[in-house]
Amino acid sequence: MPTPIATSIPITHTGILGLGVYRPRRVVPNSEIVEAIDSSDEWIKTRSGIAARHWAEDDETIVSMSTAAARDALTAAGITADQVDAVLLATSSQMVLGPSAGAVVATELGMHDTAAYDISAGCAGFCYALADAANLVRSGQARHVLVIGVERLSDLLDRTDRGTAFIFADGAGAVVVGAAEQEGIGPVAWGSDGSRTSAIKQDKDFQEYFAEVAAAEASGGTTVRPYIRMNGTEVFRWAVTFLEQACREALKLAGVTAADLDAFVPHQANIRITDALVRTLDLPDTVAVARDIVDTGNTSAASIPMAMEQLLRSGAAEPGQTALLLGFGAGLAYAGQVVHLPPIV
Repeated sequence: MPTPIATSIPITHTGILGLGVYRPRRVVPNSEIVEAIDSSDEWIKTRSGIAARHWAEDDETIVSMSTAAARDALTAAGITADQVDAVLLATSSQMVLGPSAGAVVATELGMHDTAAYDISAGCAGFCYALADAANLVRSGQARHVLVIGVERLSDLLDRTDRGTAFIFADGAGAVVVGAAEQEGIGPVAWGSDGSRTSAIKQDKDFQEYFAEVAAAEASGGTTVRPYIRMNGTEVFRWAVTFLEQACREALKLAGVTAADLDAFVPHQANIRITDALVRTLDLPDTVAVARDIVDTGNTSAASIPMAMEQLLRSGAAEPGQTALLLGFGAGLAYAGQVVHLPPIV
């Protein structure tokens, strides 16, 4: 008979206890972008809904933006850094492989010997991390988990690329997950399709890039660094045809219907995708819909917490109300869950 192994004491319910965001100081209107991509403000707005976005300056790093958002999330949750047992950081734009940004952020916040790691799931990363955090708390493995979605996608932008230069942006959002009196984070509906990696991807890996650099140095030629590229038409078609199923699965798993929702917070990829999902799901007019993309652009893993904060800050939604979150993008990957909206500072 094997020696018995002790297990953590599970808890029944989890919730999002607090939310904080960081928006970079520099606001970039369409007028600053159009000349380089031979476009117009009207074309960008019609195609995506975007009027402006935030691009980080040199001192606004993945770590500094995450730390600022996390501090506000901790304040909103009414807890201190030493009560956090794990940090989960979702990003696709950390430009070094190690150490994890999550570990550095934990130290910046004054945490000691705290579990921390990064998650790379593209624009679905925040919802993936939220699901992991809820399960860590439910299992008794952690009292509180800090979940961060953060991007500096401006570092990966070819400013002359008509397909991406106007879309992607920077920012950070963080939430604290912990025990709750009633369930505040529903089961996650998630998945991926690796056959569609070409839809959104870095156009070359660093091995290829370094080989090009070596060849250029030997021949006196030049090379081009890796950039993010996107087939917008393919992503749009996938989103409007497949994501209805993901939304309905998240609602079913949580035991609620579209009529029970107070808010819908999809990844801020494109306002036309958001509008198509609203129509397809037949959401009541009483449901507040996040359209933060207009002034914030597509911030990938930071998109959902930033859009949640905008809804709450504007008064369109209130803490405690029921919302459907849906992250989707590079992978192609998706994840969604029904939650109760958290307080903000």
